[in-house]
Order: sequence, then structure tokens, then C-alpha cells
Amino acid sequence: MHRLLRTFTALTAAAALGLTAGCSSGSGSGPGSSREKDEASPRVSREAAAPAAHSFWVDPQSEAARQVREWEQQGRTDDADALRRISEQPMATWPAGDDPAPDVEKATAGAERDDRTAVLVAYNIPHRDCGQHSAGGAPDASYYRHWIDAFADGIKDRKALVVLEPDAIPHIADGCTPAQYHEERYELLSEAIERLKRQPNVKVYLDAGNPGWITEAYKLTTPLRRAGIARADGFSLNVSNFQSDATTKKYGRELSAGVGGKHFVMDSSRNGQGPLAGDREDAWCNPPGRGLGTPPTDRTGDPLLDAFLWIKRPGDSDGPCRGGPAAGQWWPDYALGLVRNAKA
Repeated sequence: MHRLLRTFTALTAAAALGLTAGCSSGSGSGPGSSREKDEASPRVSREAAAPAAHSFWVDPQSEAARQVREWEQQGRTDDADALRRISEQPMATWPAGDDPAPDVEKATAGAERDDRTAVLVAYNIPHRDCGQHSAGGAPDASYYRHWIDAFADGIKDRKALVVLEPDAIPHIADGCTPAQYHEERYELLSEAIERLKRQPNVKVYLDAGNPGWITEAYKLTTPLRRAGIARADGFSLNVSNFQSDATTKKYGRELSAGVGGKHFVMDSSRNGQGPLAGDREDAWCNPPGRGLGTPPTDRTGDPLLDAFLWIKRPGDSDGPCRGGPAAGQWWPDYALGLVRNAKA
């Protein structure tokens, strides 16, 4: 499968993290997070003090921010300074567990205090990830409807950008999700868009995979339409993957033309060096030599591209491959590698 593992450990294993191809649970700090106790806010660098080139919320309790503080206490000042290239950027929150509302409320309330927009990922569709590293999700349709309702209620009238169900549509298009689940999935995604859009300040982007997966964009147009893309603000691309900005933007324009000119957002968290060369079957899971990509911004200079986002939280593992921990778990050594290989 040409998959792009998200950031979670299985929802079924820990009721955790709402899932993402690598999601996390707990404090709402993102995939794989297990710490819940608040700590002092991280030191703000000169760069962070400058006017931000985005309108998105920076989580002061992210795993990267905690790691910076820990390394400072240990005297690893060079590593701490390097890791600020991650900790001082806005990253998506992947709400987890049976009740996503606490994680959603924490992120959106923090964003409201800072006059920012929270970036959230809803990742709990039944039969998620075809039983692979991020398997799990809601046990049935009824559960999922209640979960999405709680997710939306947690936002209230605060500003949020929601990436809806990474991989759900591409896994229909590539046949990984069994055919008997397709109609239900279309229905649940359409209902989720409608439910989230009842919140007055929410934008919803239905995930559409990446150009290295479903290589012919037109194969996604019918599935996206059936899933209700017309009522969404657009679609998301490259979540947890490594396709370059140029390749992803080209693909986004092609796909947009097939779904009524919809806008899109793209994950640039780890694409600074592009994808790993070679077999695509082996390139998606903790590939070596990758680097941070374009920092999050809604000032893209492209009329169809609404934002570069860090949806996959840099430093969260794709799964137990290449020496990594379970999907969604924080891996500081990999995070440092992303910094060292960052896009100039």
C-alpha cells in the first residue's frame, strides 16, 4: 500500500489519540503524547518573538516543547536550540480517545487566548488504515457519529481548521478498504462535514492523500464528490508524507479542477528533502535523511493553496520501522534529524 502513516497508536489499543495514520492521545498535544501535566511555557526565541507569518496556534505543551525544556535542564543547549525549529511552530492536534472534546477544547481555547486558529485532525473513521500500523478507529457508524458530534461540540464558536480523516478517501480509491464499507464511509464523511460546518468558525478539509499514492488525481474526484467535498472548504494533501511542495501543488491544482475549483491545504512538515528514493512501499515509514519543510503559513501566494501546515507533528514516529517507536510516539532523535536536514 502506498500509505502515509499518521501519528497514532491504535485507538483500540489505548482508546487513544483519535487515530491518524500515526496519531496520539491524551493531552491534545498531538499523536503519541502521553504526558498530561502542564509545564512552564518554553522560552521564546528572537525568531518566535517576531510577527508570525501565519494565523495558527502554537502549543506550548507539545512534545517538542517539553523536550526543549528537558534538554536545557540537562545542559544539551545546542540540541535544545535546534529543536526550537519545531517547538516554536504551530502543529496540528490529533484529539484522541472515546471523548475527543477535552483535547479539542484545550487546543481551541488556547488558540482563542492567543487570537489564533487551532489546527485539528479528526481521525477515527471505522476500519481505519485497513488494519495496518494505525489500525483502529470507531467500532461502528453509530459510535463515529457520536464521536464527531463531541469533536464539533468541543470547538464551540472558536476558530478551527479541521483536516478530516487522513487516508479515508485514498483507501477507497486504492481498494485497501473493503468494498462493503465504501457506502458507509461516504455517508459518514459527508455527515461529518455537515456537522463540523455547523460550528460558525470552522473550516473543513477532506483528506485526499498524496501524489505519490494515487498518482492520477482524477481517480479521487468521484470519491471526493460522493463524500461531500462540495460542502467542505477544500481538501488536504501530503498528510504524514514527504512529497515536495512543487509536486503537491501541481497535483492539488489538477484535483481542484475535478472537484469544482475547491481550495486545498498541504502538509509540509517533513518534505524539505522530498520523498526517499526507491521503492514506495518502503519510503513512507520513518525514512532517513528527511527534513523539515516550509514552515506553516496561510500566506502562500497561490490562490488555490490556503495554507502550508505541519499536520504530521515532526518527531512523531510513523511506526515500528527503522528503529522507531510505535506510531505516533515521540522520537527525539528523528526530530533532530529533521531539523538538521531542514529545507533552507
